[in-house]
Amino acid sequence: MARDYYGLLGVSKGASDSELKRAYRKLARELHPDVNPDEAAQARFTEIQLAYEVLSDPEKRRIVDLGGDPLESAGAGGGGFSGAGFGGLGDVFEAFFGGGAGSRGPIGRVRPGSDSLLRMRLDLTECATGVTKQVAVDTAVLCDLCQGKGTHGNSAPKTCDTCKGHGEVQTVQRSLLGQVMTSRPCPVCGGVGEVIPDPCHRCGGDGRVQARREISVKIPAGVGDGMRVRLAAQGEVGPGGGPAGDLYVEVHEQPHEIFVRDGDDLHCTVSVPMFDAALGTSVTVDAIIDGPTELVIPPGTQPGAVTTLRGHGMPHLRSGVRGNLHAHIEVLVPTRLDATDSELLHKLKEHRPRDVAEVKSSRGGAGANNGGLFSRLRETFSGR
Repeated sequence: MARDYYGLLGVSKGASDSELKRAYRKLARELHPDVNPDEAAQARFTEIQLAYEVLSDPEKRRIVDLGGDPLESAGAGGGGFSGAGFGGLGDVFEAFFGGGAGSRGPIGRVRPGSDSLLRMRLDLTECATGVTKQVAVDTAVLCDLCQGKGTHGNSAPKTCDTCKGHGEVQTVQRSLLGQVMTSRPCPVCGGVGEVIPDPCHRCGGDGRVQARREISVKIPAGVGDGMRVRLAAQGEVGPGGGPAGDLYVEVHEQPHEIFVRDGDDLHCTVSVPMFDAALGTSVTVDAIIDGPTELVIPPGTQPGAVTTLRGHGMPHLRSGVRGNLHAHIEVLVPTRLDATDSELLHKLKEHRPRDVAEVKSSRGGAGANNGGLFSRLRETFSGR
């Protein structure tokens, strides 16, 4: 009785080639001896391997569809593998490792270069206004003697005798399934498929040399810490004179002595004497981009209040719209008083007998007094 090859794979008789392969890969992942050591699973894996080998061959599949068994008709017995069985094993490797076990071909001597990373320290002003800097970069550049060819004079590369130009060599190993053929990069040519008998005296056949280059780096306004600026084709030249990779400049923003950055906004602390906070005043802030800018402190300003200068912060990297500058007010209370100071303050206290120290709930409430010291001072000086 002929084997049910379709049933072994769990597909219908009219299954397409892609459906066969999909069903086989799914079962191979579940039953492969490296995954499932059970003896029954190993026997089942052998069966699905056999079924896929038969059904993936158009002639053998035609015999199955006519009710025959191509292995019996070929005298192969019940469990042998034909030479084409390595195609099925290739699908096992592909199912587990994402690629076939067959030849991948040479990698090519001319390949793209790697990207490079340069870290650049910038102060807050440079981040705000943008800057252009000249930097020195140690990188791989095109060999000017051979122009990337890697050969000396008029000589030329030749096909590798070990791998015959394939870039890889094959070895046969024994496994539970029999002999398995594997491939690895050629140890002589490194997978290129070619060797250079007479290499360039300067680059040794690589087509590139290490050198220091001076590069002009333009940093746009609005960059922040950790951002990267891409300079196309300014990275390493590839082996064999291949196209250069990109150079990425990573910004490291240095702390500012006055301002703290939060996105496009800036924050600073402004210390104001107690009387100026009560009466109101103005101070000059040396803004990052705008320079000296007047900051108005309104009368009755409380400790911890925030006064904002809109549009005096950092520019947005893409839109250029400016953020805000937030001044956090710190009220200075005098700690040393002379006789005159004490007399004046005592008179003010006598004028406001209801201003007494009290304990308040930190959560507020109906009994909380919403008026602060400086709001009451403002009332006093206004005659209320």
